[in-house]
Amino acid sequence: MTSAMTFAEFDLSVFGVSHERHQSPPIDLASRLREGDVQAVAEAYDEFAATVRAFARRLLGDLEVAEDLVHDVFVTLPSAVRNFRGDSSFKTFLISIAVNHARHHMRGAARRRAAMQRYAEEPEARVDDPEALLRQRQLAGALSSALDELPLDQRVAFVLCDVEERPSPEVAAIVGVPEATVRTRLFHARRKLRQKLEQLGVTR
Repeated sequence: MTSAMTFAEFDLSVFGVSHERHQSPPIDLASRLREGDVQAVAEAYDEFAATVRAFARRLLGDLEVAEDLVHDVFVTLPSAVRNFRGDSSFKTFLISIAVNHARHHMRGAARRRAAMQRYAEEPEARVDDPEALLRQRQLAGALSSALDELPLDQRVAFVLCDVEERPSPEVAAIVGVPEATVRTRLFHARRKLRQKLEQLGVTR
């Protein structure tokens, strides 16, 4: 399993970018990206990769697959930035790029489940409350399994609204649908997750 990429490990050679860079405000950064300033990709990565990575991990549940999604977001940023109009934050815009690429990376679900199983089979470290730790792992595994069965749009709504606690207007801007649609997707996601967890014998 790979760890989070550092800037040095992020392959910017495809843009011909050096590691010498200066920081810019998001609006200026977007303008420079539109103008083809490849150095701006490095600055965007340094500034926003952690946010994109956190969302990717919550959505996909697997660190390696999440890193692949982060990489795709910043590789495609120079072309995608043409759609940035400034009516939402640049951070929100980057999350919307991640959502657009997420469907391809959902294929890593089987690998994620296998990784979780391997983790569960590792020897237990000494803890103060092993029963609580076991229950926490069981809940995490059950929730991951339940999330796997959600359609992508409902999964995205659940992660953005309930896990990351983003407001409905921001989520609507990220996924490009009305707020009412976000609320509908979230309603169905919560209902399906509750039913699935009950089937798995998990109560909260």
